[in-house]
Amino acid sequence: MKRTNVIILCLLFVTGLFFHANAQAPYKNGIGITAGNMQALSFKTFGGNHFAFQVDLGTKYITTTGRFKNVELDNVDFWTLELNPNFMFEGRLGGKLYGLVGIGASIGYCWNTLQYEGFLGIWHTRSDFGKCGANGIFGLEYKFNAPIALQLDFRPGYGCLFAENFDAHYFDWSANLGVHYTF
Repeated sequence: MKRTNVIILCLLFVTGLFFHANAQAPYKNGIGITAGNMQALSFKTFGGNHFAFQVDLGTKYITTTGRFKNVELDNVDFWTLELNPNFMFEGRLGGKLYGLVGIGASIGYCWNTLQYEGFLGIWHTRSDFGKCGANGIFGLEYKFNAPIALQLDFRPGYGCLFAENFDAHYFDWSANLGVHYTF
């Protein structure tokens, strides 16, 4: 176990040195859209040569399981409106291609019309929930000679929907393609 941890730390250190040696911010600010599992408006800014902050505001469609009024629900569909800020370490891999890795969070609002079977038959109810979560972010970004950057990323994480009589924990993920106008 200790040997595995040492190997992982060494790999992270070498990766950090590689990013450090090739680091320079490709641009200062970018504004654009993100499409994929999450459709969002996106803003990205660099706080230095290595570190970037990106915030996305948009909608996502999720399917999860949970408990509602002491009834187990499977494969329930929800729409979310969420804010997803991410802090990233970004470094040049070669030419105009950059790699990024970081962490983020999500907070928002979620809704659905639930259908469940009760003692007296099938019930329908409109449900509103809060949503929170944490995620990692891994990806690639390509900066063109024009003021355009393309970003392809994967965001695996944990999500939680909550209300007075409902709570669901699930694997929250998204795979996105973003286009930013850079300035």
